[in-house]
Amino acid sequence: MSDLEAALRGAVRGEVGCDVTSRALTTMDASNYRRVPLGVVAPRDADDVAAVLEVCRERGVPVVARGGGTSIAGQATGTGVVLDFTRHMNRLVSLDPGARTAVVQPGLVLDRLQEAAAPHGLRFGPDPSTHGRCTLGGMIGNNSCGSHSVAWGTTADSVRELTVLTARGRSLRLGRDWAGAPEGLRELVSGDLARLRTGFPDLPRRISGYALDALLPEHGADVARSFCGSEGTLGVLTEAVVRLVEAPRARALAVLGYADETGAAEAAAGLLPLGPLTVEGMAADLVPSPDGLPRGGAWLFVETGGDTDAEARARAEAVVRAADVVDALVVTDPAGQRALWRIREDASGTATRTADGSEAWPGWEDCAVPPARLGGYLRDFRALLSAHGLRGTPYGHFGDGCIHVRIDFDLLTDAGVTRFRRFSEELADLVVAHGGSLSGEHGDGQARAELLPRMYGAQTVALFERAKGIWDPDDLLNPGMLVRPAPLDANLRFAVLPREPVDVEFGYPSDGGDFAAAVRRCVGVAKCRTTPATGPAVMCPSFRATGEEEHSTRGRARLLHEMLAGELVTDGWRSTEVRDALDLCLSCRGCRSDCPVEVDMATYKAEFLHHHYAGRRRPAAHYTMGWLPVWLRWASRLRLAPVVNALAGVRPLAAAGKRLGGIAGEREVPRLAGETFSRWWRKRRRGPGGGGEPVVLWPDTFTEHLSPSVGRAAVRVLEAAGLRVVLPPALRAGRVGDGRTRSAAALLRSRRGRVCCGLTYVSTGQLDRARTVMRRTLDLMAPVLETRVPVVVLEPSCAAALRTDLPELLHDDPRAALLASRVLTFAEALERHAPDWTPPAVDRPAVGQTHCHQHAVLGDTADRRLREAAGLTGELSGGCCGLAGNFGFEEGHFEVSAACAEDRLLPAVREAPAGAVVLADGFSCRTQLEQLAGVRGRHLAEVLAEGLE
Repeated sequence: MSDLEAALRGAVRGEVGCDVTSRALTTMDASNYRRVPLGVVAPRDADDVAAVLEVCRERGVPVVARGGGTSIAGQATGTGVVLDFTRHMNRLVSLDPGARTAVVQPGLVLDRLQEAAAPHGLRFGPDPSTHGRCTLGGMIGNNSCGSHSVAWGTTADSVRELTVLTARGRSLRLGRDWAGAPEGLRELVSGDLARLRTGFPDLPRRISGYALDALLPEHGADVARSFCGSEGTLGVLTEAVVRLVEAPRARALAVLGYADETGAAEAAAGLLPLGPLTVEGMAADLVPSPDGLPRGGAWLFVETGGDTDAEARARAEAVVRAADVVDALVVTDPAGQRALWRIREDASGTATRTADGSEAWPGWEDCAVPPARLGGYLRDFRALLSAHGLRGTPYGHFGDGCIHVRIDFDLLTDAGVTRFRRFSEELADLVVAHGGSLSGEHGDGQARAELLPRMYGAQTVALFERAKGIWDPDDLLNPGMLVRPAPLDANLRFAVLPREPVDVEFGYPSDGGDFAAAVRRCVGVAKCRTTPATGPAVMCPSFRATGEEEHSTRGRARLLHEMLAGELVTDGWRSTEVRDALDLCLSCRGCRSDCPVEVDMATYKAEFLHHHYAGRRRPAAHYTMGWLPVWLRWASRLRLAPVVNALAGVRPLAAAGKRLGGIAGEREVPRLAGETFSRWWRKRRRGPGGGGEPVVLWPDTFTEHLSPSVGRAAVRVLEAAGLRVVLPPALRAGRVGDGRTRSAAALLRSRRGRVCCGLTYVSTGQLDRARTVMRRTLDLMAPVLETRVPVVVLEPSCAAALRTDLPELLHDDPRAALLASRVLTFAEALERHAPDWTPPAVDRPAVGQTHCHQHAVLGDTADRRLREAAGLTGELSGGCCGLAGNFGFEEGHFEVSAACAEDRLLPAVREAPAGAVVLADGFSCRTQLEQLAGVRGRHLAEVLAEGLE
């Protein structure tokens, strides 16, 4: 290891990582497999790649080229050196609109090419569902396809020339007419023409094996096309010339409803003569809600194009007329089309969980058969699943006969793995019987290469081995893939995980209380690596700020997986590698909603920090920020707000205090309110809404001590809507009080503190303290829980903590779930409990950002409707403000915090129209806006209260 690392560092200009973190991040792709590499190199150019190949060839160390790491068959993992092209070799070198070509480097993400081509009316034809993070090099290595392949074919159909380095360092430029062919390849083909002409199934999605038939003279002896789909086993791609296609100016989507998936499959081939752009199939199992879809148990999404909207619609309507359907609709609205395609793109992750929550896995993710035989194949496939007691929900490219499915294999026990192998062998025979290909899109990798003799026969597979020997005589490049493969049931990533549940604090209700099952949720589809983010999405702000895999949701999940495995990360909960990766997690909860499998990294981080610091001294910020409710409460009781504010204004004192408290020196300490919200409440006279339906207004720490104006405004609006506002009582028998009076028996106990959601303790991993605070809160809220009175929470992060952290941390206390069910946002309270109230007409444009916790946990539908009713126009951006509670205040986080704000929030505010109101319901968001942009953000309650005037 040390010799290899030293040699690599001396030979390349790019980064070399042989440390635990670098290796742990690349042990897996999006497959069932895991292999531990010796190191990772991010080459800066082709010279670096050649240097790596030379170093590794001298030492007999394998080399694996890796793109976005989203391969589903295991081919992006390896035991030697992994080449990561996403860091440096990720440029669009040139684009020629006239010739309709582009020159790209292997690490270029597909969406970046699409964005550059779009202004010229062009696009790259293939578009896998991972288009926001998969790379052109990976697409060429796997011969990727996507939903538009019925119109524009596979990646191989879009490749003109490829520049590759062989394992022995020779640079070749591959093209037609034997251009770039290594010595001996032409003789190999000419010596076995008959086999190459008859031994390959004729279907649009044949991805399995090497495409040696592309070297036939009648196919133009196309060496570049033959190289596509070789999974990095023949050479290392350093540059590609790709063909672009003309993008339709207008599109329409015909959604066709069928009784079941077999009916949809049988209809798909008949629609191809109409020239659609897509013929995609999906059953009801994968659709969270059928609202907006035509009647049926399965659907075909048939996209059509044209020069005008009318032409595209006419073609879609022609598809509907030609289809024998239960029901149908034509969608021309671009937003409506995007919403439907989002369901399809997320299916690869969504399908990882069956309807009852059981885990399902890839392995037989993308078989393909002739489209006309798809219906019969699906019936036989379902019968085979049933015979093995397995379940899966097929979906995918019905027009190409390619089916995606994740199956609830038991890959944790020996018996389950044995059944996985037996099923795989029988399914391979079934696919071959229907004239199909074991892989129709994602490649063979380790998942299917062992079974290639069943598809091609032993002699053709022997021909593949000879071809591999010509390109890579030392077997240096991605060994164990395609030829001489590892067994399909070896190297399973689950084998290293503990068999017994790990002792944890949270309940993990969706994972049966098993932390390992929670970590297994991440299947590697890497939606967290999508950049730039669009729409309301939040995940993953730290990755967008740094561009480092370590700071993506997937990267952190991989490190947690390795921590549980104990093979590479050996010190468990005390791991500094895991701690450092989690350090830049903002706990924004975006992954909880944006990740297709709902990975919840904020909870995993809190869990880890709890164990990591158990019995040890914590960082200073955990005591200052984590215990913020205590310090602010004491400052209020002792009437110290003016003193604290004055001291914070003295720069030397403030700087010293921040250093001692672990607070970033770049931050200003927020000013404490001169009068707390509850003190104002006790002094006020009851407003005009005093006799209406009661609602309990939650006095969260931020509203109480830092932004009491938000609480005052909320009271005014709620009372104007006819509601009776009360504060959480201390322990009082009988009824819900107003927070002013206490029974003598409860006085002593109630003085122990106010209600608190425990958020600051959870986010710093002080879960024992959080649990104590939460139990006291449940005691104090006992009178409320005896009624049906709702609890209105103004601070989104506190509302999210009460909805999620409270019941998941106190999973043994039924009162926790009861309180969680009562929590409403400000807008939800008005919508549900004052439905006839009309808000004041503010009639102004609004900008800002939906709070990340609101997006991820609470939802903002009610807020949208309330803003619309008040005449607040415009959409709020997604993302995270970057301050994120304690995160942006902690020492060492300022740069990332500011970068997160610059991602979407600050540009939206700078581009705001004149007179726009800046909405920011979260205290962190308002603080970030004030400190980084000098802009005052306001809670929606404040804006409406002002409108009442």
